Amino acid sequence: MSVSPAHHANRTEADLRVAPVITGLGVLAANGIGVEEYWAAVLSGESGLAEITRFDPAGYSAKLAGQVDADFSALPNRLMPQTDHMTRLALLAAAEAFEDADVDPHQLPEYAAGVITGASAGGFEFGQRELEALWSKGGEYVSAYQSFAWFYPVNSGQISIRHALRGASGTVVAEQAGGLDALGKARRNIRTGTDLMVAGAVDGSLCPWGWLCQIRSGRLTDATDPAAAFLPFDRRAAGHVPGEGGALLIMEHPEHVARRGVDPVHEVHGVLAGHSATFDPAPGSDAPSGLRRAIEQALRDAGISPREVDVVFADGAGVPHLDAAEATAIAEVFGPRGVPVTVPKTMTGRLLAGGGPLDVATALLSIRDGVIPPTVNIERPAGHPIDLVRDTPRETPLTTALVLARGHGGFNSAVVVRRAA
Repeated sequence: MSVSPAHHANRTEADLRVAPVITGLGVLAANGIGVEEYWAAVLSGESGLAEITRFDPAGYSAKLAGQVDADFSALPNRLMPQTDHMTRLALLAAAEAFEDADVDPHQLPEYAAGVITGASAGGFEFGQRELEALWSKGGEYVSAYQSFAWFYPVNSGQISIRHALRGASGTVVAEQAGGLDALGKARRNIRTGTDLMVAGAVDGSLCPWGWLCQIRSGRLTDATDPAAAFLPFDRRAAGHVPGEGGALLIMEHPEHVARRGVDPVHEVHGVLAGHSATFDPAPGSDAPSGLRRAIEQALRDAGISPREVDVVFADGAGVPHLDAAEATAIAEVFGPRGVPVTVPKTMTGRLLAGGGPLDVATALLSIRDGVIPPTVNIERPAGHPIDLVRDTPRETPLTTALVLARGHGGFNSAVVVRRAA
């Protein structure tokens, strides 16, 4: 049973402090499509990084990516000509998340559910194809769907249409940090009147246009060996490998979960207990990054102390000075080697806005199974004061995880997830 729209007017001060319950997960990554396939690959240390096949990378300095080649036969044929590859992935993730949560959104009250996604660019692959048609053939050959298929909010739009989500919706654009900020925004929507939110990000831009934009950041590796390419916190770190994919979560108000008859302990993944977003100081400033402040504020928001955090899922830029800054922030909050740290995205690549939500999904699976996934291929640790989980999974009871993401341009975001009480 669903909360009626009339219930929204009765929100109390307690609602403004509620920790949303995460009831569904939808996951796609280069090393696994679907939650359990992805999780099995992560625990076995299976990487999805390889040379790009979506286009010929021979003329580019970076040639490796975490590419997701999914089966889209479950999507209606009418959607194929109007969607980018990235959006099709997002639609698959949303469908899996709803199935996992055992929710039929079409049965909810009209404005009871919404969607917030993170994005970095939009459907660049679709956009490039239509621009090529414009240049080579003329405007009459450009698809009318170009008007929205390339746009930042397109995933939110298509998910809302397909699942009849007419509640509070939107998109957060903050590159890697945007996916976590989308979860924070969804939490605010739940606290102020929306019973259920689809939140997270599925992102990627593996086409020549998008690829060149990423190369211009100066943060991509030019390595050609997938096992020696993306090495955060390693002495050999020299940039990251991009990828595509991510995760979408079903987040609900606890009262809505109770009204649906869901067991709040055994049938949910956990709760989103804390979130914070900060900005770095202006370039050239001697002031420290805002990452430590984001960590401390997220913990404060969750009402916990650093000693209650069991694992940190680090941003893991793979760029030496960024890795050093992140390691310093973690050590300052938790103490030198005071908490296990992991970067499972070494197996998927950095997924732009999709990376943070995928780490949140991974953290929830870690809590479920009592195991911290490894950071693969780290053979020469750079000596940072962190307890980096390497090579093999580490089995240990887990209750609370901190997930970090840093977007290009100075965005920082931190999320705390906990086992449901």
